Amino acid sequence: MPVRNKSSAALPGLTGTVRVDRRTKLLLPRLRRGDIAVIDHLDLDRATAQGLVDAQVSAVLNVAPFLSGRYPALGPVVLAEAGIVLVDRLEGLQHVPDGASVRVHEEMVYVGGKPVALGRRVDATMLEQEMQEARAGLTSQLQTFTHNSSEFLRREESLLLHGQGLPVSGTRLAGRPVVVVVEGHGHREELAQIAGFVRERRPVLVGVDRGADALRDAGHTPDLVVIGAGDEDLPSAAALRAARDVVVRVDRGDRRPVEHLERLGVRALRVETSATPEDVALLIADAGEASVIVGVGAHATLEDFLDRQRAGLASTYLTRLKVGQRLVDASSVAVLYSGRLRPRHLFLTLLVGLLALAAAIATTPVGQDWAADAWAWLDTMLVETTGWSA
Repeated sequence: MPVRNKSSAALPGLTGTVRVDRRTKLLLPRLRRGDIAVIDHLDLDRATAQGLVDAQVSAVLNVAPFLSGRYPALGPVVLAEAGIVLVDRLEGLQHVPDGASVRVHEEMVYVGGKPVALGRRVDATMLEQEMQEARAGLTSQLQTFTHNSSEFLRREESLLLHGQGLPVSGTRLAGRPVVVVVEGHGHREELAQIAGFVRERRPVLVGVDRGADALRDAGHTPDLVVIGAGDEDLPSAAALRAARDVVVRVDRGDRRPVEHLERLGVRALRVETSATPEDVALLIADAGEASVIVGVGAHATLEDFLDRQRAGLASTYLTRLKVGQRLVDASSVAVLYSGRLRPRHLFLTLLVGLLALAAAIATTPVGQDWAADAWAWLDTMLVETTGWSA
């Protein structure tokens, strides 16, 4: 745990072990409780920030600005609400050795009592002001998004409109519900909320990248796993081997074998596209004529669309237009789905009704006569069989 020195002789600030990696996704698995994370992540997105919160880091030092002003990235707010110390625009990263014990006080980083790096301390008030300024610049970002969408549609017309190039899953999808799990903000909570739906409807379970591990952590086995060609977001080997089908998304024209999958002994189906793995999973479910597609951890709002990798924004938007009414957010399923009617529910309802009817009849003169006759009959039966009287 981080140590906030309280004695008058101790130095002020926050002390912890520093973990350094410019690629945030590679840094996350290395983090331990109380560590100080050093990243280089412009416009920190909410999903990555939640990963830092889950790792229980005490501070995040960013070489890049948390907010560039292009759009209101949601990640810094998540960190601030969790009470994590934030410093951005860090200078002197080369003097911060990975694994060393450092002290952070205000905007200065100390190693062995010597100041080695300087940044800008960020608090909630500063973030709110910068978020407001970033929202004012959304118009230009939306114009860029419109252009990117046109370019994406031109490149991916055959796949997006006609499904050409999509692999055929070994799992039957037609007429069945499909649950697509993405490692996004709140995906664990959403998966828990639809546990009844998964248990009763037995949908096809699709894990996207580390969403496959989220399914296994929740006690499910993924039927289909969709991953990117890189190994940064690769799920565990157990999740890959447990799935019936593994689909890997590669760039168009890339014929190279996916070596890290071959080393694991996993034979993957390939799809060449510039769409994101998440969107490939949705397109496969749609092409397979799923009855409904439930998105867990998927991006649904305008802010969520903007708060992701900029290259995948057009893919996300156009894929959702293609999937259309089949796609339902997991939070909506939790509200609308009340569960399947079971035989025991009918039995309990019938039993309660019969008891209520018997109680009503017992209050009438006829009912009282019936009760007296029944009691006399029971007394006679007891005398004849046991010799005892009721």
